[in-house]
Amino acid sequence: MHFLLTNDDGIDAVGIRALAEAALKRGHKVTICAPSEQQSAASARLTLTRPLTTHKKEWPGVDAFAIDGTPVDCVRVAPYLGETPYDFCLSGVNNGENAGTAAYYSGTVNAAREATMGHMKSMAVSVDAHACPEALQRTAEMAVEIAEKYADTELPRMCVINFNAPATHPDTWKDLKIAPISEAYFLDTYEKRVSPYGVTYFWMNAGLQIEPREEGSDLYLLEQNHPVVTFLGGIKDFNDTLGGKLKG
Repeated sequence: MHFLLTNDDGIDAVGIRALAEAALKRGHKVTICAPSEQQSAASARLTLTRPLTTHKKEWPGVDAFAIDGTPVDCVRVAPYLGETPYDFCLSGVNNGENAGTAAYYSGTVNAAREATMGHMKSMAVSVDAHACPEALQRTAEMAVEIAEKYADTELPRMCVINFNAPATHPDTWKDLKIAPISEAYFLDTYEKRVSPYGVTYFWMNAGLQIEPREEGSDLYLLEQNHPVVTFLGGIKDFNDTLGGKLKG
């Protein structure tokens, strides 16, 4: 397969390098189009008011391009940079989980969603924060393996495969689960302040507090040390129609 790789952590992030190495190791062709800088929580933001510049990066065995835009910009520009059409988009490996409502803010997930809108199968790939090197490597390997399983499956156009893995050593991981997305919402608050010049501003008191996770949801299972796949959008019964692929 020809993989398009992108992310929201930036082209120099270790996660996208792990994905590239995992795909190359299994004999796939890889092209990278990723933001030149960190773009976390960019969601589906699209650049409209200025041109996008690209720079070729030196990367053994890979055509790699740094783009001064958002993750979504990278996916939209990618067809103009690749020598041949892409078969599958892998977005990640993100530094930090993108399970539950975090998926809606994530530049990683929305880059993958943008690919689906362009008729390309796609997967967002994330590992929980502070992952050990072995967890990052295994997450990348599993992502490529899952993509291979679904390469010939007719997915609904707006269906994104969202894969999240624990930060702990893979030897401690439990079995891979298929799960619905958690609806648990963040409980961040904002502190209202006034500057010495009389200007009112707000500072987020972000402590990653969140509502209780629903039992059996992606967030719940991830916290139980399961790697988790969730199918986002475009599908009603993921367990029967797609989940069985991973059980075979």
